[in-house]
Amino acid sequence: MAAAPAVKHWRTTLERVEKFVSPVYFTDCNLRGRLFGDSCPVAELSSFLTPERLPYQEAVQQDFRPAQVGDSFGPTWWTCWFRVELTIPEAWVGQEVHLRWESDGEGLVWRDGEPVQGLTKEGEKTSYVLTDRLGEEDPRSLTLYVEVACNGLLGAGKGSMIASPDPEKMFRVSRAELAVFHQDVHKLLVDLELLLGIAKGLGEDNQRSFQALYTANQMVNVCDPAQPETFSVAQALASKFFGQRGGESQHTIHAMGHCHIDTAWLWPFKETVRKCARSWVTVIQLMERNPEFIFACSQAQQLQWVKSHYPGLHARLQEFACRGQFVPVGGTWVEMDGNLPSGEAMVRQFLQGQNFFLQEFGKMCSEFWLPDTFGYSAQLPQIMRSCGIRRFLTQKLSWNLVNSFPVLKTVTKNRDKGRTNHSAFLFGFGDGGGGPTQTMVDRLKRLRDTDGLPRVQFSSPERLFSALETHSGQLCTWVGELFLELHNGTYTTHAQIKKGNRECERILHDVELLSSLALARSAQFLYPAAQLQDLWRLLLLNQFHDVVTGSCIQLVAEEAMCHYEDIRSHGNTLLSAAAAALCAGEPGPEGLLIVNTLPWKRTEVLALPRPGGAHSLALVTVPSMGYAPAPTPTSLQPPLPQQPVCVMQETDGSVTLDNGIIRVRLDPIGRLTSLVLVASGREVIAEGTVGNQFVLFDDVPLYWDAWDVMDYHLETRKPVLGQAGTLAVGTEGGVRGSAWFLLQISPSSRLSQEVVLDVGCPYVRFHTEVHWHEAHKFLKVEFPARVRSPQATYEVQFGHLQRPTHYNTSWDWARFEVWAHRWIDLSEHGFGLALLNDCKYGASVRGNVLSLSLLRAPKSPDATADMGRHEFTYALMPHKGSFQDAGVIPAAYSLNFPLLALPAPGPAPAAAWSAFSLSSPAVVLETVKQAEASPQGRTLVLRLYEAHGSHVDCWLHTSLPVQEAVLCDLLERRDPSGPLPLRDARLKLTFSPFQVQSLLLVLQPPPN
Repeated sequence: MAAAPAVKHWRTTLERVEKFVSPVYFTDCNLRGRLFGDSCPVAELSSFLTPERLPYQEAVQQDFRPAQVGDSFGPTWWTCWFRVELTIPEAWVGQEVHLRWESDGEGLVWRDGEPVQGLTKEGEKTSYVLTDRLGEEDPRSLTLYVEVACNGLLGAGKGSMIASPDPEKMFRVSRAELAVFHQDVHKLLVDLELLLGIAKGLGEDNQRSFQALYTANQMVNVCDPAQPETFSVAQALASKFFGQRGGESQHTIHAMGHCHIDTAWLWPFKETVRKCARSWVTVIQLMERNPEFIFACSQAQQLQWVKSHYPGLHARLQEFACRGQFVPVGGTWVEMDGNLPSGEAMVRQFLQGQNFFLQEFGKMCSEFWLPDTFGYSAQLPQIMRSCGIRRFLTQKLSWNLVNSFPVLKTVTKNRDKGRTNHSAFLFGFGDGGGGPTQTMVDRLKRLRDTDGLPRVQFSSPERLFSALETHSGQLCTWVGELFLELHNGTYTTHAQIKKGNRECERILHDVELLSSLALARSAQFLYPAAQLQDLWRLLLLNQFHDVVTGSCIQLVAEEAMCHYEDIRSHGNTLLSAAAAALCAGEPGPEGLLIVNTLPWKRTEVLALPRPGGAHSLALVTVPSMGYAPAPTPTSLQPPLPQQPVCVMQETDGSVTLDNGIIRVRLDPIGRLTSLVLVASGREVIAEGTVGNQFVLFDDVPLYWDAWDVMDYHLETRKPVLGQAGTLAVGTEGGVRGSAWFLLQISPSSRLSQEVVLDVGCPYVRFHTEVHWHEAHKFLKVEFPARVRSPQATYEVQFGHLQRPTHYNTSWDWARFEVWAHRWIDLSEHGFGLALLNDCKYGASVRGNVLSLSLLRAPKSPDATADMGRHEFTYALMPHKGSFQDAGVIPAAYSLNFPLLALPAPGPAPAAAWSAFSLSSPAVVLETVKQAEASPQGRTLVLRLYEAHGSHVDCWLHTSLPVQEAVLCDLLERRDPSGPLPLRDARLKLTFSPFQVQSLLLVLQPPPN
């Protein structure tokens, strides 16, 4: 007689099913314990340990020693290679046979000289399928190699994930055996786990949830793990539940396999190369077994690494790309940070990325893919569109701390209900790689169309976005930046990386310009396209969202600094070569070439090298994007066109610097007590306050140490008080005047600063050196201004934007710490104050106080972050009228792009020369480079943008021999409208606010 039905209790029923599938409890009698049947140890196990990451061919020739299960190996970042010799028992014919392997660390199985599958406990990949049905003729013995990296999926943090790596960590092999795999048990487990998930997910007040739990309970009743003949009855119960179809209005989920791999983070770059191999060989297995499974893969750099290190794997990826299962996405070289890279660097991410995808996979990407980054510049949509991309995928805004952004997290949280009925579901282990598993794929197959749940389809980005675009008229839009309300500390952490980034962006800009001019002027000069591509790719690699942001381990930070050093040294060599070509055949005396790489004429004070290593100051005038001969020590300096700098020290120890444009007064400890715009007599510093005030804050976030600075840090503000009498006069006036002082920040940190004013210069510079040895402290410098405005302006890529100076709403106060590039400005009608910098990104303006973030001291994931010596410069520029009309933008460029004094190997040109000039100060000629596809190398690309936020017509004048000029997009594809009219070496261009335009200039062939 059948047992009488019992009254069901939700919790006991749920836990009963959980225990039936548990890998921990009751495995002697539950279903999970029967997933594998007969087993036997591997025939022989031997190992070889190395600190190097060796290629396979080299590793297998090493001296392998006997090993056994339970052995430990290490330490962190080493590699242990295992030779695994197998003999499959005869009795297992007709059965599915797996190698079961469990060890700490990340493993990769090699078979017949090729990588075949990743093995990581953390990524739920602990067995490798030797055969899904052992045949009579199949070999019974074979040898595999398992390459185990001594680090986990998420690095090797000591005690917590984001702690500094534990250098002494040891790793163990806990299982190495052959076993029979029961596919029928696996299918039942998938169904039971899904039913459990549905019951929990839909909750106790949902009818379908109870049906799922009831079905699972019935399955446990009828299924006897020891009697496989009972499995079909249980399976039929599950099939009945999953076979009940949903209605036509069900939400559709587009499931795509994905594996977010941080290009470097809690592990070094070289480990990422292997993470890519481990993840993607596993994906290839899944694509082979599941023809409907589609995998989206971003970051050209990672694919380039695989092409170099694993050519066989790369060829397989290309094969599956042709089938449409492996889909390259993103269009960029790496998934870069969305805040800190310059506009030009962002363009190069797409230029390098899209060209790589076209070359290796036959087509460019149509979607920008940036799931994990720390903010999104307002210029990204324009840059994307001009790189052939109109679609964008991210999820990071779901991390917002204050205001929830309408990013879909689950079907129930979808804020666009009614507007669209489609959403993306990216599945797979990520951050440290790993990717999807067969179990994940099996679950999604089962959920294709089940009543009470969204419809699930294996899909591609193309299908998802096409479905969304059918309703695009109903979708909402967001204007301006997408500000991530979290991770604001990444604008400041690892200041040396930030400085390296800014410097290298400048060096590559200068090398490209000079090389382009040399190309135009010299028939013999070869443009260094290949070297420049390598250097750009290094810079782009460092702009990955966990490197330039400083949220990486010490190993990665050190590698990044080496990359910057490579760019500096090679860049300087290329600069010298271009300068030599520009000077070739000149009649003038040997000497120096003074080069201006900016698109406006400049008159500035420059320190010129003199024999014996000395320097002398000279006022030089150099035309736009051109050069001038250096004044020789014997040539009489013309009388100064402007008032010379006057320096006065008062009896109280204060110092005044005055150049007739601005007058600066410093108190005896180096604080700014007065800053006057001389022509109007207008005082800039707010009454009763001082500027150049250094302030320290306690900086202890909730968890993400290198990433976050919390709003409550502002409550711990402590001004750093100096000692009177430390201020002294430096340079005594004339072309330059300066004063300097020392400041003890704390018992362990100190600062020295030279405050410099040059003749004719509208800003005062603060050259700063800090010896920084702190823990969880934040150093800023503040300038309270006699200016009132509800918003301040911040430079971003190819333009600027306004942010509030008040905390009226939660959206306002969530931006208590923001990012900017070279300048920030606070203006009221007719007057304002700009704060410029040469390598800083964190800033804020609250009320009337402009604040620049200088140094942090987080202790994880790098305990040494920011410790040591720092040098940086910021500058203060008061101005009449708007910042646009006052020239704040060119001033910030000049601070960041100093005039170059390049030695001429032979005679230097005797006359000044300019290659390009513009008729409007609103337009910046940002970049001059050789075109990527340049017939005979005689085509240049010019990139210009409108910087004021205005509609403007602008004439571009050039002295280069131009044959044809045509507009192009950011990928340098010609505009179909054809050539532009060129009159008297001038071109007319029309801009809308912040518009970026690119031009192809075809140069005439050089004279023989």
